[in-house]
Amino acid sequence: MKSVKLVLGGARSGKSTFALEFARRNATRVLFVATATAGDEDMRLRIAKHRRERPPSWRTLEAGDQLGKRIAVESGDAELVIIDCITLLVNNIFGRYPDELFETLDDAVLEKDVQSEIAELEICLKSCPASFIIISNEVGLGIVPETRMGRLYRDVLGRANQRLAAASDEVYLLVAGIPMALKGRLKGL
Repeated sequence: MKSVKLVLGGARSGKSTFALEFARRNATRVLFVATATAGDEDMRLRIAKHRRERPPSWRTLEAGDQLGKRIAVESGDAELVIIDCITLLVNNIFGRYPDELFETLDDAVLEKDVQSEIAELEICLKSCPASFIIISNEVGLGIVPETRMGRLYRDVLGRANQRLAAASDEVYLLVAGIPMALKGRLKGL
């Protein structure tokens, strides 16, 4: 039965491991959607490591934006689509603007760009026959970011996560590798 799961947590909380393990146990035809871009050598190495961790039978779609449209075209016969992750998708949208603009950039511009991307993804979630696992960081539990750009990022990502949680059948929060069901219940693991 089709479902949408949102997996939240902090950095290195076990979000991706949780999603990959669920997929390995419950699906054979998987489309893995990677939103990371290799901006530096460290990121290139991380991306290569993540590729090696996925089964070779899974298809990969590298998409830094327009996720909904790209998944709709590329999902094919996938029974499960994993999106890893919304955090980097929002980062990619922020990266469209030079850093020096963030002190004066109208919040509404960034909010509109991100919410447009999330709306497009919501359409895909409803129209695509596959189930989804969407991974995102929960960045609102820490200290208030020092910079305006950091505060905008936290706020915009938090609202995107809220919207995706509302569109999801199940929502999990991972802490130290332990999943906690926030919406729905743990199934399949």
